[in-house]
Amino acid sequence: MTDWRGVFMVLAVLTLLVAVAVYTVVPEKPSSGAGESFKHQLQGVKTVFTSLEFWRAAPLTTLSQASFLSVQGLWAGPWLKDVAGLDRMAVANVLLWIAVAMIAGFILLGSLAERLSRSGISVLATAVTGMGLFMGVQVLVLAGPVRWALPVWVLFGFFGTSGIIAYAALSQRFPVKLSGRVTTAVNLLVFIAAFLGQWAIGAIIGQWPVGADGKYALAGYRSGFFVMLALQAITLLWFFMASRMIRNRKKE
Repeated sequence: MTDWRGVFMVLAVLTLLVAVAVYTVVPEKPSSGAGESFKHQLQGVKTVFTSLEFWRAAPLTTLSQASFLSVQGLWAGPWLKDVAGLDRMAVANVLLWIAVAMIAGFILLGSLAERLSRSGISVLATAVTGMGLFMGVQVLVLAGPVRWALPVWVLFGFFGTSGIIAYAALSQRFPVKLSGRVTTAVNLLVFIAAFLGQWAIGAIIGQWPVGADGKYALAGYRSGFFVMLALQAITLLWFFMASRMIRNRKKE
């Protein structure tokens, strides 16, 4: 229907409309006094980055989201073409379903986390469980039959959103005034890691020669995806170790 420039123009117009709606509809919050000084703002950033509570979950959240963004944003399409052997339209359709599953994951997993928190199950526990399931889905991508491509990648899109729940969980462990800095800190780590992840997967895939048909090697995809999965496993192990350290500190 259109090229990428047309899509970007539509997105630009929609973004402008949302900005106008936020400006005109959302009420102003009355000021409660002077804001923090720059020195106190930096002190808040230091509080976040020197907290074991933050570093307990931040690495797992960072690697989970970085892996999701790296693969979903760049390498899922080539995998579907080179490994699953799908044509261009079929690849586009699977990517569409991944995006739909991602939206469903944001809505349903967030709602589930809220409901479970009322029953005494922490938001962080729900987030970590979801990220663990996301790792299981990645194992299926690596080792499952190619004929499972559509359902497995839909699950990839759904559970790949689990790391977002951890943003709320981390914010809850700090004073309200620091919640914005906690979220910003995690975002900073995620986008740096996502950029590095996209590059690293490509660098690993590039270690294998491109086939005569122009396709990347299956071994390259498996190796690149496995590295990201292994890093997530390491951060999951660290999460449990740090949780034990925090519990011991509280006992003292």
